[in-house]
Amino acid sequence: MRVIVVGAGVLGTMHAWQAVERGHEVLHIEREAEARGASVRNFGQIWVSGRAGGEELDTALRARELWEGIGARVPGIGFRAIGSLTVVKNAAERAVAEAAARRPDAAARGYRLLDADEARAHNPALRGEFAGALWCERDAAVEPRVAQRALKAALLESGRYRYLGGREVREVVGERAVRDDHGEVHHGDAVVLCTGAWLGGLVRELLPDLPVRRVRLQMMQTDPLGEPLTTSVADADSFRYYPAYRGEALDALNAHQAQAPTAAAHKMQLLMVQRADGGLTIGDTHEYEAPFAFDTVEEPYEHLTGVVESVLGRPLPRIRHRWAGVYAQCTDTARVVHREPARDGVWLVTGPGGRGMTCAPAIAETTANELGW
Repeated sequence: MRVIVVGAGVLGTMHAWQAVERGHEVLHIEREAEARGASVRNFGQIWVSGRAGGEELDTALRARELWEGIGARVPGIGFRAIGSLTVVKNAAERAVAEAAARRPDAAARGYRLLDADEARAHNPALRGEFAGALWCERDAAVEPRVAQRALKAALLESGRYRYLGGREVREVVGERAVRDDHGEVHHGDAVVLCTGAWLGGLVRELLPDLPVRRVRLQMMQTDPLGEPLTTSVADADSFRYYPAYRGEALDALNAHQAQAPTAAAHKMQLLMVQRADGGLTIGDTHEYEAPFAFDTVEEPYEHLTGVVESVLGRPLPRIRHRWAGVYAQCTDTARVVHREPARDGVWLVTGPGGRGMTCAPAIAETTANELGW
């Protein structure tokens, strides 16, 4: 087959990977020279820990397995099986962690409740004050700013992959063909649109009533920490954000311990992971009401700096990058992804939301299986 994939973010790149792995030829079209959206503006975390039980967790675990296999073949993506620690500071937060550790699927996630000394044994950089942590062994990380480029280089080596950057697909013409903004028509046996948060233009013309919304976030990155941060790190506000932690213990936490005003206003949690150069990627906020602001605001960064310093027990290195990103999320947040035929032989795959980096390999595998590749 000749498969046309539109969009070179992580979801599109993984669809290209699946097609090439199955012996097909791929034409990969991206409107930018390289991907510049949510796929390069995220943490690079392969985040199993907070996923909802059932399909979402199954997808994340399968994706984690695929990421590890791809990482062994393409070292440039920077795959690291580092796990994560979600630190807790009091009894109410610890109760949520204890409830998570009792889940029927806790072993599949690699959950284990640790005291403060055990947490520091996993991650000696955490020298601040906290009461313990929820360890998730299955969490991992890749390098988001370079992963797509490394995967593209590996795909090019197959001899069955062609990349066209700086081409915006404007129209689906005939059967299984697209026209780009250079006027060139590309024919294939299947077309997969993985356009991320770009939901206007062609996507709106093909599918005007998508059950997908756009979500904006702010993040930052520091100078090198000066020592290894051996795990990803989250705070107890992430309990409020991820579905795995819902239940009576979380209800009690929400009832008796309000978020800090800035965290509540910006729907925040702490996630933190160390980059290959030693810097820390730290976030994040969530904004759901478009139109989004064009600028970033300082209060969330100030809040996150305070949270991180309380966990590390020392000042944060200089912040050298601040940015905002936008991703596409299914309005029914229980759905892992929205996959819909747009025309005969033309499919749109979008809306994984904050699960995109984690779940993309398994989402692409499911697409390939369902379309009979």
